[in-house]
Amino acid sequence: MIIHGLQKLTLLDFPEHTACTVFLAGCNFRCPFCHNSELLNAATADPLMDDVELLGFLSKRQGLLDGVCITGGEPTLRPDLDKLLKEIKKLGFKTKLDTNGTMPEVIKKLVDNNLVDYIAMDIKTAPEHYELLTGVTGDMDAIRKSVDFIKFCGIEYEFRTTVVKGLHQLADFTAIGKWLKDARAYYLQPFVDRDSVLQKNLTAPTDEELNAYLNEVKKYIPNSYIRGK
Repeated sequence: MIIHGLQKLTLLDFPEHTACTVFLAGCNFRCPFCHNSELLNAATADPLMDDVELLGFLSKRQGLLDGVCITGGEPTLRPDLDKLLKEIKKLGFKTKLDTNGTMPEVIKKLVDNNLVDYIAMDIKTAPEHYELLTGVTGDMDAIRKSVDFIKFCGIEYEFRTTVVKGLHQLADFTAIGKWLKDARAYYLQPFVDRDSVLQKNLTAPTDEELNAYLNEVKKYIPNSYIRGK
């Protein structure tokens, strides 16, 4: 498997774990606020290393790192993801999967085979506005299946939304709250601009707006928080 990026140390990506983050290219969404636009097309993304080199790196980090985060792009599009996770688990690392939830069968297979210890699923917006924010005609049935499975799969998880001024409104968080009601954890992540963002001139919500969104969603998901503040 080709690896397209590696953050050798993160204290933030995997809650309560010292970890590294592995980036896999290829995504079926085109969200305007995407930070990793260079990873959207697996065919054109610059390769960093292959899986053999990655596993060699990880073997030297045994005892130093607790976990490995797999992100993208959208990792569940990669047909050999399960094989990579299996090799990582053999080295004794816990694994975290970042996903947009469009491949519920893959997520279920990974969990059923004990290949994932933590899932972070991106919730882009209210269900009725998904097409607007993802840039594609999506399959909301698949995304809903992933939400339902993750909520009751028995492993640790979180849902999270990157909040962008003008792209999200208070009503979106009412809908999200009702959709994800009583989830284990839900995070609002204020948008941070970077050179690699797909659409330019986007901005973060104000603190007042962000707190209003948080208070709204807490009516339905008490374990809701603002991340990055």
